[in-house]
Amino acid sequence: MKRRQVLAAAMLVPLEGLAQTCGVVTPRQTEGPFFTPASPQRASLLEGGEKTRFVLAGRVLSSDCKPAANALVDLWHCDEQGAYDNQGYRYRGHQFTDAQGRYRFETIVPALYPGRTRHFHVKVQPRGGRLLTTQLYWPNEAANRRDGIYRPELEMKLAKEEGSFDFGV
Repeated sequence: MKRRQVLAAAMLVPLEGLAQTCGVVTPRQTEGPFFTPASPQRASLLEGGEKTRFVLAGRVLSSDCKPAANALVDLWHCDEQGAYDNQGYRYRGHQFTDAQGRYRFETIVPALYPGRTRHFHVKVQPRGGRLLTTQLYWPNEAANRRDGIYRPELEMKLAKEEGSFDFGV
């Protein structure tokens, strides 16, 4: 192979985790009616006894693919019956990314509820940057087709009880 062919082929191979985000800002979506400000800072949203444990992890990257250290990542979602806790902070929490822009939440797989597919709500804000409000979705979820808000580019990558998503801000 000639040098040009090797370089051209290498450009087609996505870098781990960067293909979905580098140079692309994550699409914004509505926060919905159930956002509660001042969630507790915590990596585990588990309350104890959950049967559908799930880990969501990923990175926050700038549009030029640099890790966004100390970026706020605020996550909230409904419970196993499709209800949101509007009195407290059940299945709500935030954290700040590490030096490599990484975040990681332990939580559950939320239920479906009328009119919506399975999803997480997320707010992401790099230090000194603009706030991104969006939602994350499960791939191959039958209800995706019926949800008018669903966007395929906001699907998580799944592996067993884990999902990953890199935010471009």
